[in-house]
Amino acid sequence: MSAHPLDDPAPSAPPQGRPRKAAIAAWIGSALEYYDFFIYGSAAALVFPHVFFSPDDPATATLISLGTFGVAYAARPLGALVLGHYGDRLGRRKIMVFTLMLMGLSTFFVGCLPSYAQVGTAAPVLLVLMRVLQGLSAAGEQASANSMTLEHAPETRRGYYTSFTLNGTQAGQILATLAFIPVATLPEEQLYTWGWRIPFLLSAVVAVVGYVIRRKLEETPTFLKASADADVAKLPLAHLLRHHWADVLRVVAASLIATVSTIFTVWALAYATSDSVGLDKSAMLWVGALANAAALLAIPLWARLSDRIGRKPVFLTGAIGSAVMIFVYLWAISTGSYPLVFLAGIVFFGVVYSAANGSWPAFYGEMFSTRVRLSGMAIGTQIGFAVAGFAVSFAEQIAGPDGKNWLGVAGFTAAICLISAVAALTGRETHRVPTAELGVKPAEVATERVTSVPTPSA
Repeated sequence: MSAHPLDDPAPSAPPQGRPRKAAIAAWIGSALEYYDFFIYGSAAALVFPHVFFSPDDPATATLISLGTFGVAYAARPLGALVLGHYGDRLGRRKIMVFTLMLMGLSTFFVGCLPSYAQVGTAAPVLLVLMRVLQGLSAAGEQASANSMTLEHAPETRRGYYTSFTLNGTQAGQILATLAFIPVATLPEEQLYTWGWRIPFLLSAVVAVVGYVIRRKLEETPTFLKASADADVAKLPLAHLLRHHWADVLRVVAASLIATVSTIFTVWALAYATSDSVGLDKSAMLWVGALANAAALLAIPLWARLSDRIGRKPVFLTGAIGSAVMIFVYLWAISTGSYPLVFLAGIVFFGVVYSAANGSWPAFYGEMFSTRVRLSGMAIGTQIGFAVAGFAVSFAEQIAGPDGKNWLGVAGFTAAICLISAVAALTGRETHRVPTAELGVKPAEVATERVTSVPTPSA
C-alpha cells in the first residue's frame, strides 16, 4: 500500500540507497561539527570566566560563563524551525553542508574575539552572539544527518546506520577534549591570553574539510522519490503540527536525556576542578576523552541491538541506567579518588548513556514520515536540548554558593532521565515497520485525499 495516496498509479522505484557512504559522511561531518560545539563547553568551564567576564566576582563569572554555554541551546529551536522547513522542502544534503560551514566559521571567530580586559562588556556580548550562531547550526546538523542515514539505510539496519551520527558526535567530543588537554597544561598567563584560542582557530580547517566531504553526498532515495511524485510538503511545519504534534511532544520529553551529556561534560568538569574538590584539569579532561572513546564502541553495538529487540528497550536501559549512574559518578568525584572517577565516568557516560544515544536517532526519526522527518526531529530534539543546555546553570544553582551539593545535582539529573524514560514508554515500537510506512497516520492520509491535488503525469 502506498504511503501517500497521491502517488502516480505506477510510481518509479526509488533510487538505490548508499547507506555506507551516507553513514561515513554523517560520522565525519558530525565529528568535525561537534568538535567545534564541544570545545566551547570545555572553555566555558575552564577558561572563559577568566577571559570574558569581570575578575571582581569569580563565582558569578563562572555562573554566567556556564550560562553562555546554554545560550546555544536556546537558539536551537529557532534554528530547527528554519532549517527543518528547508530540509524537508529542499533536501537533507543542502542543510548538512550549510550547517557545517556555519559552525566552522562561528567557532573560528570565537578564537578571534577580544577579552574583557580589552573591550569590557562588549566581549561577553560578542561571545554570546557567536554561541547563538553555533546553536543555529547545531539545530539542523543532527536532524539532517539522521534523516540522511535513516533514509539511505536498509530497513533491518536503520538503527545501526543512524547511530553513526551520534558516534561522530562522540568523536567530536574526543577531538575537542584532546585539543584542550595540552592547552590546559599551559601556565595561566599563556592559557588565558593566547593558548585557549588555538582549538577555536583550527575551525577554519574544519569548515574546509567539512565542505569537501559533504558537497558530493547524494540526496536520499526517499526524498528523491517524494520530489518526483510531487509529495514534498509546501509547509512542513503546518503538516507536522496537524498530524504529528503528539510525536513532537514525545521527542521533546525524550530528548531531555541530553541533560546527562551537558552535566557530565560541563558541570561535573567545573565541579571536579573547583577549589572544593581540586582534581587536576588535565586528568578530568582525560576522563571525558576515555568515556567518549568507550562510547565509540558502545553506540553502534547498542544501536545494532535495537535493530534486533526494538528501540524502546535499549533507550530505556540508557535512561534509567543514567539516572542511577549519575549518583555514582558525582559521588566518585566528591571522594577525590582518580581511579573511582575514571571507572565511574567510563561506565556511566561511555557505556550506559550510550544505550540512549545509540538508539534515539532511529527511534525519533521513525516517528515521522518523509515529508516532515527533518522538521519533526529538529524541532522536537532542539526544544529538549535547549532545556538540557540550561541544565548546567540550574545545576550550578542547585549546588549552592559553595558548589558542594552534588547530591542535589544528581537528583535533578536523575529526575530528568526518568521523564525521558516515561516519554519513550508512550511511543510506538517501530524497528520492524517498513521505511515507506514510517510515520504515516490514517488521519494524515485522509486529509491528503481531500486537500491535495495530484500533479499530472508528464
